[in-house]
Amino acid sequence: MSRSPSSRRPGAQWRPGQALEPLARALPQETAIGLSFDGRPHTVLMATPEHLEELALGFVVTEAIARAEEVLEIKAKEEEQGILVDVRLAPGALAKKARPRNLEGRSSCGLCGVQRLADAVRPLPVLGEGVRIRHEAIPRALAALEEQQALGRLTRATHAAAFFNAEGSLLSVREDVGRHNALDKLAGALARAGTDAAAGFVVVTSRCSFEMVEKAARMGCPILVAVSAPTELAIAKAEEANLTLVALARADGHAVFAGGERLIETMLEPA
Repeated sequence: MSRSPSSRRPGAQWRPGQALEPLARALPQETAIGLSFDGRPHTVLMATPEHLEELALGFVVTEAIARAEEVLEIKAKEEEQGILVDVRLAPGALAKKARPRNLEGRSSCGLCGVQRLADAVRPLPVLGEGVRIRHEAIPRALAALEEQQALGRLTRATHAAAFFNAEGSLLSVREDVGRHNALDKLAGALARAGTDAAAGFVVVTSRCSFEMVEKAARMGCPILVAVSAPTELAIAKAEEANLTLVALARADGHAVFAGGERLIETMLEPA
């Protein structure tokens, strides 16, 4: 289930030397999503209220709570205050507990409410060799993603996360007011579809903090591309996980900060 991801609201446009003009603008919805496991409340995410089952499934995978196949059922129930999403796990799956939280997870932050430093920065799985791509696949992917950000074009207020094959063809995209939520929704979509994340790369339109690297690594995706700059910790975690980290990605180029061996150089023609 989901609510409408956007709504139109009136406002007034000011420009220097001109009278105020009325306007109507599409705005993204930001809804409280209560996430529980087997009926036990875990956290509240502030998220765009669509693809919520994928959000929950992706959260399970990227927070290392359980494997996707250990999720038996996901049920969403609308309440006056928001939407409750309960995840039913296979017996024994709760042996790998989620990071305990005591605050809501705001759309801008992936660690809100985490209680201990040990829970905030955890060891990552080491990725295998995975896919290799040509540098040219990255601008091709960025151009394709720009065309598919429907909610972003409408509102100019959301993030996107997308998965591409080795050639840079778009396979899946998810949007949300929260960058972590968008990536979790993408992880859930890939898990539902049975898509091998090791066979392609992820592009995020947000800044590249270490949590985004963590989530990509736990998805099993060997290459993460971000349009903004990475933090130092993001680079360190990428190196720890054997993940290729590309950032500052634009149509005219990008910067490689870790794992450059997965990027294939194009042979230049002699002058």
